[in-house]
Amino acid sequence: MSNKDYEVGYGKPPKKYQFKPGKSGNPKGRPKESKNLSTDISEEMSEMIQLSESGKTKSTSKQRAMIKALCSRALKGNVPAITTLVKLITQAESVRDGQTDMNHLNDEDNAILARYIARLSSPSLTSKGDKS
Repeated sequence: MSNKDYEVGYGKPPKKYQFKPGKSGNPKGRPKESKNLSTDISEEMSEMIQLSESGKTKSTSKQRAMIKALCSRALKGNVPAITTLVKLITQAESVRDGQTDMNHLNDEDNAILARYIARLSSPSLTSKGDKS
């Protein structure tokens, strides 16, 4: 195909400016070893630190140390710590039991879900002869 046969326009840059085969339009791109925030937090929280407990030095993860500190404050009567701890326990138990958090649904959403579930379980949908 010669240059005269090639139509230049939107999405069709001149051949001279097109990326060559095997070349990226973003050559630097994201570095291979870069991590996202979730990965960074997980790695940071799993790092081990030295913690003095009952006069003994123990090695524990930062996550565990934070939970210990939160529990300690809650046991001393710190209301925000108690509230946070109760929320964490509830979330952990619902994840362990395979439950999902439905607290964010309002009454209207719950009514819609109830009607949908009732419609799914109605006999008219389960019979093969009914095409309505």
